[in-house]
Amino acid sequence: MTGTRAAGNTPVREAARRGAFLQLVRPVARTVPWWALAAGGGLGLLAAALPRLSGGEVAPWAGVNALRAAALCFALGAAFLLDDPARQTTAAVPVRRVLRHALRCALVLPPAAAWWSAAVLLVPEEARPPVGDITLEAATALALALAGAAFAVRRRGAERPGQAVAAFLLVTAVLAPLLSPSEWALFTAPGDPRWADAHGHWTLLLGAALVAVAVCCVEPVRRRTLRTLRSPSRT
Repeated sequence: MTGTRAAGNTPVREAARRGAFLQLVRPVARTVPWWALAAGGGLGLLAAALPRLSGGEVAPWAGVNALRAAALCFALGAAFLLDDPARQTTAAVPVRRVLRHALRCALVLPPAAAWWSAAVLLVPEEARPPVGDITLEAATALALALAGAAFAVRRRGAERPGQAVAAFLLVTAVLAPLLSPSEWALFTAPGDPRWADAHGHWTLLLGAALVAVAVCCVEPVRRRTLRTLRSPSRT
């Protein structure tokens, strides 16, 4: 009888969770920091358009660096994606953190894809790097920004991790070309013999960042302390 009740309650619970998830769409959309994404996207489009605005022939290295700067600008804006002043309130709803974070990402991905298409088209065709490879770099930068924000939320329960994550990402982007070993070069130019190897490294970095996002989006399990294991008689 107990098993029958449990089986009957399962669809009810799932329906309640789906209903709560759908009810979160509008509140989550309102709390997404669109201003930060718009600022990062605007600066990114400006960076992508600089080679075209400069006039004259554009070298391939200028095109790839313009798109890298654009991707970094958008990633800096995306570092604020998990900023949520109402996090302590939404944590009480019967929807897992991973779904709440996934909802934020789902709301942002379509405009992000449209933005990246516009940024690529702003670079003159003769200076445009292989689109698949440069998109891989942009996706990695975005994943690293989200991984940093998700880690700050999981580790400290931070309501606004974006500023610290953006600063760390910017410093890392400046120092990475200077400190990365030559055999693990990431920022190569089109035509460089190391281009293919570099994007193999970008693929590994993207995979690691996505795994970090997935791990950090899961609520930490509360550890049982010795106090909670004691009996009422304190034995």
